[in-house]
Amino acid sequence: MINYAHLKSQMIQLLDLLRSILYPNVFDAMEEAHSKEELETAARRQLREILERIYREPPQYDDVIDTLFSKLPAIRDTLDTDVQAAYEGDPAATCREEVMLAYPAFEAISIFRIAHELYLMKVPMLPRMMTEYAHSLTGIDIHPGATVGPYFFIDHGTGVVIGETTIIGDDCTIYQGVTLGGTGKDKGKRHPTLGNHVMVGSGAKVLGPIEIGNDVRI
Repeated sequence: MINYAHLKSQMIQLLDLLRSILYPNVFDAMEEAHSKEELETAARRQLREILERIYREPPQYDDVIDTLFSKLPAIRDTLDTDVQAAYEGDPAATCREEVMLAYPAFEAISIFRIAHELYLMKVPMLPRMMTEYAHSLTGIDIHPGATVGPYFFIDHGTGVVIGETTIIGDDCTIYQGVTLGGTGKDKGKRHPTLGNHVMVGSGAKVLGPIEIGNDVRI
């Protein structure tokens, strides 16, 4: 029987370790200086323990772990664009480190980008646990199945909902209270597609598998 409380605790520790690997000068999951190799060893061990708990039939654990860690440089590159989008998009931002440490959007987006890679590998339960944890911290609900391009900025963030089959292009900004959701009537592709350079204003509800073009303000 799975101890779900322990599983959630392990998931939180894993996220802390992964974000420390991505940004060692900003986050420190182990509360003292550790090498990247030590952080990676701890994260790999934590992920393996989680996978052993959640899979009913053991997969090739090493393949899942190796694939995720091979994706970390690309995740870091994309997150760098998200930080830049927030820094350039919010006149109140004083530096990039402030975005990473103080903005709920970075908390939610950084967790989402990790969870999305696990979702693509069809890892059960864990990706959704990660994004729901981010939801509980930030009020930003991004399903791990959503596809989100680089330079993504969520300003303020409270009450944002992004559904599983949503597609968001490059350089898009979403404000608080936005829903990119479904109608409950569609199958398959149930959520909106946004083009590049789209801004969705506070409180907007964009529902169903509709397509929004490039350079649009809603």
